[in-house]
Amino acid sequence: MYCVRKVTNDLYWVGANDHRLALFENCFPIPRGVTYNAYCLLDEKTVLFDTVDWSACRQLLENLAYVLDGRELDYLLVNHLEPDHAACIEEILLRHPKVKLISNEKAFMLMRQFGFHVDGHECIEVKEGDTFSFGKHTVTFVGAPMVTGRRPW
Repeated sequence: MYCVRKVTNDLYWVGANDHRLALFENCFPIPRGVTYNAYCLLDEKTVLFDTVDWSACRQLLENLAYVLDGRELDYLLVNHLEPDHAACIEEILLRHPKVKLISNEKAFMLMRQFGFHVDGHECIEVKEGDTFSFGKHTVTFVGAPMVTGRRPW
């Protein structure tokens, strides 16, 4: 069963909530669970921004199918490669064989090291300050290494 949120006319949250975990990274209490954020942009081209933890992959796939409503997924834009945000990359590649990947050089290297079969897909490498248009919407790429979940400091 899908569970999505419309953020703007063209952007949908398609992620998932996980209430199974008691600790974030086995350190920090999360009494209300954790949210894996992934977004789908519906423009002239469709874009999925990141994926989710493997435990929530089925929910992401249902949400994405609902939002796409029969359209093809054109791009998977990978911002964050930690497994709790990237574990479903391979599943997206399998279900959407024509999808093009957008990320940076380091992320593509890590995807290959993690065993994701990206080489059969068009890989678009972006750098700091690059822009990419999907139709009405253009994104600008900003490097933000080592930015991740909440921390106690």
